[in-house]
Amino acid sequence: MAWNFGRTEKKGREAGEAANAIGAEDARNFCRAVEGIDGLGLWASDAEGRIRYLSDKALARLPAAIAVIGSPLADIFQTFDDGAGSGRSLRFALSRRSRFEKLAVCTGEGAQRRWWLLSGEAQTDEGGRFDGFCGLCSEITDERRIAEENSREAMHDPLTGLLNRREMARMLDRTLRAYKAQERPCATLLIDLDRFKQVNDTLGHSSGDALLRQVAERLTTIVGDAERICRLGGDEFQILVPDVEDRGDLGALAERIIAMLSQPYSVEGNRCIIGASVGIAIAPFDGRDVDELVRNADLALYAAKHGGRGRFRFFSRELLTAAEDRRMLEEHLHDALAKGELELHYQPIVAAGTDVVTGAEALMRWNHPQKGVISPSQFIPIAEESTMICQIGEWALRTACRDAVDWPGDLRVAVNVSPHQFTDPGFPGIVANALAASGLAPERLELEITEGVFLAEGADTDARFRALKALGVRLALDDFGTGYSSLGYLRTAPFDKIKIDQSFVRGTAEAGARNEALIAAIVAMAKAIGMETTAEGIETLDQLAMLRELGVSHIQGFIYSQAIPAEAFLMAAGQPHWGIAPSGPARQRDERISMFRWIGAIHEDHYYPVVLRNISSTGALIEGVEDVPLGTRFVVYFGEGQLEVATVRRAMGEQIGVAFEKSLVSDGNGGLCTRTRISPYDLINAGLPADFEVTTTRTPIAPRDGRISIPAFTSTVGRKAIQGTL
Repeated sequence: MAWNFGRTEKKGREAGEAANAIGAEDARNFCRAVEGIDGLGLWASDAEGRIRYLSDKALARLPAAIAVIGSPLADIFQTFDDGAGSGRSLRFALSRRSRFEKLAVCTGEGAQRRWWLLSGEAQTDEGGRFDGFCGLCSEITDERRIAEENSREAMHDPLTGLLNRREMARMLDRTLRAYKAQERPCATLLIDLDRFKQVNDTLGHSSGDALLRQVAERLTTIVGDAERICRLGGDEFQILVPDVEDRGDLGALAERIIAMLSQPYSVEGNRCIIGASVGIAIAPFDGRDVDELVRNADLALYAAKHGGRGRFRFFSRELLTAAEDRRMLEEHLHDALAKGELELHYQPIVAAGTDVVTGAEALMRWNHPQKGVISPSQFIPIAEESTMICQIGEWALRTACRDAVDWPGDLRVAVNVSPHQFTDPGFPGIVANALAASGLAPERLELEITEGVFLAEGADTDARFRALKALGVRLALDDFGTGYSSLGYLRTAPFDKIKIDQSFVRGTAEAGARNEALIAAIVAMAKAIGMETTAEGIETLDQLAMLRELGVSHIQGFIYSQAIPAEAFLMAAGQPHWGIAPSGPARQRDERISMFRWIGAIHEDHYYPVVLRNISSTGALIEGVEDVPLGTRFVVYFGEGQLEVATVRRAMGEQIGVAFEKSLVSDGNGGLCTRTRISPYDLINAGLPADFEVTTTRTPIAPRDGRISIPAFTSTVGRKAIQGTL
């Protein structure tokens, strides 16, 4: 065949211009030289695009099973995305019948895959008709693999192998853009490791890095796809969960993550225990672009961490203002102690067999001058994150000792100890000073210590326990069952009592629960090693009967008394052999949360503003409608796109008791929420704005006989969202 490199002689020879040409022998020598260079080759195709020539070295690098000569060039060399965004196709280049250069193609599959750059020049016969292509091919397999490795390193975290922050942001952005057009949901979870800094501080950064790699492995096991997990940096991770909006499923995933990451680790011969907190946001409900969705997931994570850690939290609109409220509380808390706004209340602890009070737990209250009484669940986490917890904890210890010294007999006082207080080398001296200043007998003081103090196990921890026991005080292991529950430190730490967390007791009513057997095992273990047991949070008579039968030695909870002011406790303690008769509901039912909140009741095409009095996962007590027949079905609207079908089961004047068609799920913060919500896409399809919110105030918009007609909302959106009929 003739190879036409460059131009042949130009027309107009008579003008004296000589063509720039090489002879046939020079062309053959040139081709041999090109084919002798490693990675370079020549190729030619006919007018139909079939290969009629390929250099031997190029042929040798193709899979042996492929019949190359006579096959379409575009079948052997397949176009791939070279990352340049050119979008050029080999078939398209061949169809143009003109020169193309450095087109990225590949051959083979798997381990036999090779990458090439293809250049070609269209050829014509003597009659000027298209006769195919001839050109150069150069192999770039090594360069391509190096580029892929560099790309992987640019996309992945070098420590854990997970996606890095930048690549996760890109993937989330691509997903949200695609899902917006398809009206599909997508959730993201932000995870922060609790107490990871203590591992770094005590064991060193190499141990911290090894621990992070183990965390990445556990997350991959849970999620099943490492390419949906990102290490944001430090001890923060992110997970992408496409096509999931069910908050029950997402909550279960978050709980599984928390439970698995909280299991002990073995790092370079050391036993490490950390925890995890999770924030969850779901598109399009909580944000429709990357920045909004991640910001809201971060707010949810922040709320989870400051709600006690080791928990998850869904984003809700109230979190947008919660950060500012928290900042103000932190400022005011600095002055609360000096201004005398903190006080201690005491909740009686009762002997299970006799109903006689044996002591009390000191519980803190904050009487804010503007906000009123603030729950410890709000301000204690704020104090825990600052140096204030040690100061507040010392005040509580001294106050409790001073109050208890006036109690008659041998009533004990239990005081909670923060892990920050316990790790202070001077803590035993603070306890000794509090006892000496008050005159309280050491055996009447019981220090309640959580499992968190064992995160930094070592000689210092053991020495602190020995120093406290040398003072003669009692030690109680608080919230047993909610943390790490290692039997190892029960064997070595000198505890006098185990406090069984209330979640174990309340969980006994759940179908398939094994809590009763677990409580029995805890009680048996405690008795075997000479410890007492206290079950806390007991509210019903059937719970009390079960715990007595299981042999729990002490009971604490509303079944006997709530926490009462110091003066009231002292007055009651003056009774001889002070006993309290248990009083409460006969049986445990789904936990009901008392509240006073305006919500909406939608029936047919009308909306009624009503008051939510209490709520459980299966039903609620609603006030504000009269003469509602039993069996009436309507939609309860809780706000923020939350709808649930309800049926009236009880009617008492303006109050009705309703049962939900689908059970509500935990919102991760001690509250409840619906599994799904109205999608903003459904609102738009119904002709409403994406941020539409039905009014739930006492004075609704345009009231008509106490009703609002919103047929578009109830028929088009409501029924679609709840997948039910009224």
